[in-house]
Amino acid sequence: MDQRVLETIMPFFTKYFGNTASRTHAFGWEADAAVEYAREQVAHLVNAEPKEIVFTSGATEADNLALKGVFEMYRSKGNHIITVKTEHKAVLDSCKHLEKMGAEITYLDVREDGLIDVKELENAVRPDTILISVMYANNETGIIHPVKEIAAIAKKNSVLFFSDATQAVGKIPVDVIKDGIDLMSFSAHKMYGPKGAGALYVRRKNPRVRIASQIDGGGHERGMRSGTLNVPAIAGFGRACELCLIEMKKDSERMCKLRDKLENELLKSGGAFINGSRQHRLPNVSNMSFKNVNSVDLLSALSKNIALSSGSACTSGTNEPSYVLKAMGLSDEMALSSLRFGLGRFTTEEEIDYAAGQIINLIQQSSRNITGMHKRFFK
Repeated sequence: MDQRVLETIMPFFTKYFGNTASRTHAFGWEADAAVEYAREQVAHLVNAEPKEIVFTSGATEADNLALKGVFEMYRSKGNHIITVKTEHKAVLDSCKHLEKMGAEITYLDVREDGLIDVKELENAVRPDTILISVMYANNETGIIHPVKEIAAIAKKNSVLFFSDATQAVGKIPVDVIKDGIDLMSFSAHKMYGPKGAGALYVRRKNPRVRIASQIDGGGHERGMRSGTLNVPAIAGFGRACELCLIEMKKDSERMCKLRDKLENELLKSGGAFINGSRQHRLPNVSNMSFKNVNSVDLLSALSKNIALSSGSACTSGTNEPSYVLKAMGLSDEMALSSLRFGLGRFTTEEEIDYAAGQIINLIQQSSRNITGMHKRFFK
């Protein structure tokens, strides 16, 4: 978390501890004012209207609310949803749940670079299609989908377009109007804010989107999401968005240089490959595979000093190959030899040098061990 965000949050644990739903006293008014100010800050970052922002506990809840809320509200129009095989589990698992409720889901393939074929998307649209769900940027590879083209297809066919933009918002410019997005999820902790706060953007005009609430009890958030609001986290979310709006360009340029330096150093070691498009991707994410090296061994050796993963945080506890990389055509062996690197506002050049050095040493050590085994076997 950014220290400036923490400073914004702290008073709401003690001095301003009111409940926004308490309308009869000053403590509630103060809390409500803080939430509405944060709503403006969040909306401003993505060029939305404040009333189009629904606060949630995070992007996973926002994904569930978008998909299940749209399906329930528009089921009389159709039951077909289009999504992509490389979506976050919050989207894929929600779609699996909807299939049990009678939804028909089309799961689009991706090319080797991780991008969808927009022609295949257009061909998948049917008269009963009610929603297209494609993430803005992938959480494992950082590739950025052609959002404007997807939105154009959706609009042409009078279909709603939902995008999980958790990885993109705060890292690159995201504009719901220019991008043509109807619903969009994102989260505070991906932009140096607190965990436990997220948002769902729901368009109010051209078209006016309606969703059925998935949590009942009190009618908070204009009836779309009941539950006492997490005022400290929401206040921090707003401040984090405000800082991203100011510092995003500078942060992105710096992270891009550090990412490129890390990749170039690792590519020099030989047998390293970058997974996904190098042209259409986020400035802070890199996914690389290392020939003849198992990522589990690398992670085990590095885990004390370097925070790495072989996939998303939601699936990092498994030893299965990444379903994202498998969908891109990688073999089990190459997928299991992959590492995902995430850089941030506070990553330093010294940390990049250290990480690269440690990884290269382990790769070379692994290669020597394999060479030695081959020599003994074929002696």
